[in-house]
Amino acid sequence: MSDPKFRSFRVDAVVLRHSDYGEADRLLTLYTRQFGKTRAVAKGARKIASRKAGHIEPFTHVKLQLAKGRDMLILTQADTVDAYQPLREDLILTSQASYVLELLDRFTYQDETENSAIFRLLTETLSRLASKADPWLVIRYYEMRLLDHLGFRPQLFECANCRRPILPEDQFFSFSAGGVICPRCGQGLRNLKPISVETLKYLRHFQRSSYADAARAHPSDDIQNEAESLMQGYFTYLLERELNTPGFLKSIKE
Repeated sequence: MSDPKFRSFRVDAVVLRHSDYGEADRLLTLYTRQFGKTRAVAKGARKIASRKAGHIEPFTHVKLQLAKGRDMLILTQADTVDAYQPLREDLILTSQASYVLELLDRFTYQDETENSAIFRLLTETLSRLASKADPWLVIRYYEMRLLDHLGFRPQLFECANCRRPILPEDQFFSFSAGGVICPRCGQGLRNLKPISVETLKYLRHFQRSSYADAARAHPSDDIQNEAESLMQGYFTYLLERELNTPGFLKSIKE
């Protein structure tokens, strides 16, 4: 996008978030198929008569025409590909979709790097949530695949300390080592989180399976809670701060 020949161009994007900008504009944070994460200004989008406003809400898949401004990209045209309407009609689904966006937003930077695999994972995940598929499974699969694409794939098949193959028994997980620690090594290491053999089995399954195969999984509530807690701990370590949406989602479920 820095090339001056790209004065105006079309992108396939998902709106991650927006904020007020100036008196009547909106500043959009987008994840695009062509350029990864970027930002653009939607001029006049907060005006009642704006034709763009309905197309630039968070978790909307859109086709956008962007033009290079002096300091920032300017949105000149917007067309909705999929609004994922069911996600807007249920507060829990809205929160789950917001979590999907927040996770991607926190882990990525505006670097103009194409990543069609992440874009496809994002739109497929939003479609699955909108179709009322099991949200726990949809989100855990998204988390594992996103970590793969971002270069943070957790080591689940051999000990992250001694590199011996992991046996079918309860283990430990090290956020700093980025993977499973065997019981032998775990006796001498600090800041480890227990992980049961069943939870490890499901996380391995999500890491190496297609979504169609992963969707056949039916873990118990205890396994679901353990896996979710483990993933949240790992993300907090990697990001060096907690995510906002998990706490909000927990509060509305209660």
